[in-house]
Amino acid sequence: MNSTEWVLRLSPAWTGELDAALRSVRERGLPLLKVTADDFPLPTLAGELVRLSEESENGRGFVLVRRIPVERYSRAAASTIFWGLGQHLGIPVSQNAAGHLLGHARDTGATMADPATRGYQTRARLPFHTDGSDVLGLLCLRAARTGARTAVVSSAALYNAVLARRPDLVERLYRTHFLDRRGEQPPGELPYSTVPFASWDGGKLSLRYNRCYLESAQRFSDVPRLERADVELFDLIDELAESREFRLDVDFEAGDLLLLNNHAVLHSRTEYEDFAAPELKRHVLRLWLALRQGRDLPQSFWGSPPGAFDRPGRGGITPRDVIARRNPASRSGSRSQW
Repeated sequence: MNSTEWVLRLSPAWTGELDAALRSVRERGLPLLKVTADDFPLPTLAGELVRLSEESENGRGFVLVRRIPVERYSRAAASTIFWGLGQHLGIPVSQNAAGHLLGHARDTGATMADPATRGYQTRARLPFHTDGSDVLGLLCLRAARTGARTAVVSSAALYNAVLARRPDLVERLYRTHFLDRRGEQPPGELPYSTVPFASWDGGKLSLRYNRCYLESAQRFSDVPRLERADVELFDLIDELAESREFRLDVDFEAGDLLLLNNHAVLHSRTEYEDFAAPELKRHVLRLWLALRQGRDLPQSFWGSPPGAFDRPGRGGITPRDVIARRNPASRSGSRSQW
């Protein structure tokens, strides 16, 4: 944790820039979701954020910003600061079918047994996985009473380890796999996505993996049944990711901003015990970001047909209020393009 390459500790001067940018937004009365990088000026910190973005894409794949003084901000103020920082790092994309761009990770009492539950809504353990955007941004407002340890593992290291231990399974990384969309698909679309795990483009390996969604997709009768070799591959990925040889545990405390490149690393979180008082319960803000200078990826990586919908960035979950393009073959002679 002493590395200066992936850990940035905010200086008093940088904290002052955050305060000044927050005041500027408030004085202008700007709604949070309308705030751009220009509206949230960070004269010197912006350059450091560019460096961190570069590190997440071309370096280790994860970076940590230490000690944003969240204890002195209201939740609304902390959200504005997080959003402003995110604008300097990339383009926020939707995290659910409701179109939420700024999410809240906290225990809602949901259970992972419910196929509609997403991991950030529960205090249950989250196995190693990736999310549906270039970068996941997390700002911890309040830490749990115990637990909630975060860990990361390099996708490239996992790939090389699978290649070394079970070369017969590597080809399966490039096959089509089926991910449960947890009921968040637009009307008329399939309730699951078809995606490869691994993709090479521009000399970079990108890996996508979420065993919970792979297994829950089996509830659909038209999804092919998992083969024994598929389960062996999943077991091997999980075993490697959990091992001390590959896993790095990251201290993630109140005021910490963690950025994870979903193509370069997998991440996990242990189960946690929360405080009884509502005002003390664990609360983490979430952003899904599309990098402005992100890597090339095939359209199949996102599990969406080309031209299915128009919105900024890439990745994310299609909001239900977005009008999807019709399949040209199904227009029945209509000349309408929508």
